[in-house]
Amino acid sequence: MRELYKSKAFVWTLLILFLLVWFYMLGARTLVPTDEGRYAEMAREMVATQDWITTRLNGIKYFEKPPLQTWMNAITFELFGLGEWQARLWTGLCGLFGIGLVAYTGRRVFNDRVAFYAPLVLASSLFWAGMGHINTLDMGLAGMMTLSVCALLLAQRNDANRDEQRNWMLLCWAGMALAVLSKGLIGIVLPGAVLVLYTLFSRDWAIWKRLHLIKGLVLFFVITAPWFVLVSLKNPEFPQFFFIHEHFQRFTTKIHSRTGPWYYFIPILLLGIIPWLGVLVQSLWHGLREDSGAGSFNSLSNGRFQPRKMLLIWSVFIFVFFSISDSKLPSYILPIFPTLALLIASYLERASFKAIVWSASIVAVPCAIAMAFIPRVPSLAKDAYSLPLVTAHVPWIYAATIVAFVGAVLAIRFARSQKDLAVVLLAASAFIAGQLLMLGHDPQGRYSAGVDYVPALQQELTPETPMYLVGRYEQALPFYLRRTMTLVRHADEMEFGLKQEPQLWLPTVDAFVAQWVADHAAGKKDIAIMDPAIYADLKQRGLPMRLIGQDPRRVIVANNPDAAAADDKSKKANP
Repeated sequence: MRELYKSKAFVWTLLILFLLVWFYMLGARTLVPTDEGRYAEMAREMVATQDWITTRLNGIKYFEKPPLQTWMNAITFELFGLGEWQARLWTGLCGLFGIGLVAYTGRRVFNDRVAFYAPLVLASSLFWAGMGHINTLDMGLAGMMTLSVCALLLAQRNDANRDEQRNWMLLCWAGMALAVLSKGLIGIVLPGAVLVLYTLFSRDWAIWKRLHLIKGLVLFFVITAPWFVLVSLKNPEFPQFFFIHEHFQRFTTKIHSRTGPWYYFIPILLLGIIPWLGVLVQSLWHGLREDSGAGSFNSLSNGRFQPRKMLLIWSVFIFVFFSISDSKLPSYILPIFPTLALLIASYLERASFKAIVWSASIVAVPCAIAMAFIPRVPSLAKDAYSLPLVTAHVPWIYAATIVAFVGAVLAIRFARSQKDLAVVLLAASAFIAGQLLMLGHDPQGRYSAGVDYVPALQQELTPETPMYLVGRYEQALPFYLRRTMTLVRHADEMEFGLKQEPQLWLPTVDAFVAQWVADHAAGKKDIAIMDPAIYADLKQRGLPMRLIGQDPRRVIVANNPDAAAADDKSKKANP
């Protein structure tokens, strides 16, 4: 049996091909609301204002999350200009960082074959590969938390010398600090809870002597404290909102209406770990079994570190933690995928070819069945406007399904004779299939973002032209138009910031109408993007509006007559 993981030529070729696809896909699609447009716009405004302390969205104070990703995106914009791949670069790099970390950790903590399998598993998991190409905070958080757990594993491994232990533990503390700057206190609370649970289950009390607590805490606060102090000094309202509202109330109440049943994350995990669903349970069980050597799970009194137990506790605890929270979003469980990848790789390294056959079969059979149902996908369109957009996705779904099916069948074919090749085929086909699905979604993404209206709006706008968002907020258009807009009636997620600076919006439609009419009478052009129901009401009320664009999500109007019509009217008045 040829051992591909020992072939440098094969590994480097595979890596280069993977990186080409990974980086190409960062700029291949429109930024889709809500997260992608929001975080790109926040970074654009940071560059425009050069205020690196007070984060803003649409010109309004926005303190829901710390600034690490906004900083990184802003630096990217400063270096490379504004664009889609630039907006996703930090997310993409964090995804790659996690893949590289599990490869390195797999080699140092386990062996070379685990180091080969672990990045293949993580890079091909649908959820990790997908979220690595979406500009949202959770991949940045997951990347930093992966640094924390991998550095901990590397520091505590039984053959680490004193210098390695200290240096890796300091990197662990730095990872937790960067995780806090990515998304808040969970960056240290979750790893801390995992460490406590690991101590209780493994009875490895000596690990607390090897954490370098004093040096680690000093480093942690050196990294995190400056921004929290500066933003609190500039904005006295920040501490209560960020620490109480965004942490305690978010976890314990339904304040953000992001609730879900206790099993909310189960289907996300099962779909997200594809194509490795067939070995997920076995890998978790393998984490509980006795294992002689460096990872011994029976060594309850000799102080030996148990890496698989740490990986298992990390995965299970974080999954349970978010499952019992009253605030749920799919990407919250992203930090468990690197640890699952290490557990799966550790299991695959010892498993027979049947494990690969089973995993590949769980991909191949549903793909074969799905081919019969793909023609029905257009029936999922919500309205006639989106029907052609959904229909355009169908060929890409066919292509993704065929690629996944062929890869799974080939993996089954080579599982007995070429185990490494079978793993590569299953991983590569799943990765390509996932990227094809995302690429084919772009017509629907463009509709959600409203970017097809950008050329028409750019012809209408000058830097002085007021723009209003009436009854809705456009998450992506401000970024693509390179400007903020005045909210009307709909505060959305900027409610807290508008309470601090109420002059930045119009709280009622009547206030907007008065401003619109006054500007119209003065010959001043205004542009508004409004909810279709509000447009219908204002049209019935006779508000002067010239239609620029319309779809089921939005109506775009101006308060001045069309330029050609105005010229024609002027000529008739002055023959």
